[in-house]
Amino acid sequence: MLSVEGVNQYYGGSHILRNLGFESKVGEVTVVLGRNGVGKTTLLKSLMGVVPVKTGTIKLDGQDITRDTPYERVRKGIGYVPQGREIFGRLTVEENLRMGLAYKSGGTPIPAELFELFPILKQFLNRRGGDLSGGQQQQLAIARALAAGPKLLILDEPTEGIQPSIIKDIGRVIRMLADRKTMAIVLVEQYYDFAAELADQYLLMERGEIVARGRGADMARDGVREKMAI
Repeated sequence: MLSVEGVNQYYGGSHILRNLGFESKVGEVTVVLGRNGVGKTTLLKSLMGVVPVKTGTIKLDGQDITRDTPYERVRKGIGYVPQGREIFGRLTVEENLRMGLAYKSGGTPIPAELFELFPILKQFLNRRGGDLSGGQQQQLAIARALAAGPKLLILDEPTEGIQPSIIKDIGRVIRMLADRKTMAIVLVEQYYDFAAELADQYLLMERGEIVARGRGADMARDGVREKMAI
């Protein structure tokens, strides 16, 4: 579903992403790991088109999207959950979900499935997003990204600042979405145990490069936890 080849990206004179390449398949969770400042969030922003890549190609479902704008990528099937959630605090839960349907026709209903995945959102449909807890806001951000039915779901540290019970709920939903074999999922995460539980494929980044990769089932054998601590 997602193919990344030879991607380089710079901030000013700093070389941030260095010749990155990987694939993410439908039905699989690709987990991107690494310490702070290694380029994980920049990678996701590049996939989303928020920052342009200097060289390389990004393909979605075989189609080159390297020069597409973020809204064009959304239309082609990318759902993005940014770090820090970035929901609209003054809008209600319902209005936030409708933002995920912004490019659809005005009468497009909010998919009922979102309330099956995150029941709390139905209870708080008329509550302002800013009045939700951090964990509830994260569920809302994921539901908003899912509203248009993406082919690729990108999540940037969804466990950050979230209580353990909701981390489990989010993990359950991510695994369920992958097992349906309708989308590919790319997940940036620093919480090793959460990442290891979900990963079908892992990519370990350091200084803008992928320095190790493999199957999720092999993370312990490959010493990924120890490499993250170095």
